[in-house]
Amino acid sequence: MKYAIIDDEPIAHRIIEGYCVELPHLQKLGNAYNVFEASELMGQYAVDLLFLDINMPKKTGFESLKTLTNTHKVIATTAYQEHALEGYELNVVDYLVKPFSFARFLKAINKVPSEQVKRPFQGSIVQPTGHHTQFFLKGDKKYHQIHSKEILFKEANGNNSKVNLQDEMIVCHEKISALENTLDSNQFLRVHKSFIVARDKIKLIQGNLIELDQKKIPVGQTYRKTIQQLLGGS
Repeated sequence: MKYAIIDDEPIAHRIIEGYCVELPHLQKLGNAYNVFEASELMGQYAVDLLFLDINMPKKTGFESLKTLTNTHKVIATTAYQEHALEGYELNVVDYLVKPFSFARFLKAINKVPSEQVKRPFQGSIVQPTGHHTQFFLKGDKKYHQIHSKEILFKEANGNNSKVNLQDEMIVCHEKISALENTLDSNQFLRVHKSFIVARDKIKLIQGNLIELDQKKIPVGQTYRKTIQQLLGGS
């Protein structure tokens, strides 16, 4: 998703750029510090998403917004809450009041219509648009990008879950039932109330135990039928 920033404050550009760096599906096309630079920028590039400051000299962001085509999705940014109603009347995706956190920024990004998103994400922080091969998980006060192919198994840990990868383990702030909904059932199996395993990481199945990468996972009684089906009914 290609974006541009229109804001008269350089520090605002740096903050938004810093947040966007954490989201690899966002690609910056350019920066503009007034509406005239913005007009030139929009004429040069096909922009999917604008971060538009409302309060700028000579011509406000909303005045500019009225001249933009509907192909540009807009997240409005400003230090003044009183402009929010006007922003929603102009059909902006979201309205961020400065200063805003990464979590609040991410919530706005997740509101961008799915046709604008070239690489959607699932997990702790994401767009509910189906099952994907990569997604973000929040753990240890960080957002980790996870690739499904790296997952060995997921384990319930109270109200959290442990996501065991090939080279690390991440404790994320999601129940295992929520994580199950982010995974492709053709690639992952729920084998126990506390465990979900990657099909292609299973080395052997013996009785009520599944072995993968030197880790043995129990098969819960209510999930034995799933394993029987995996083995062709044997």
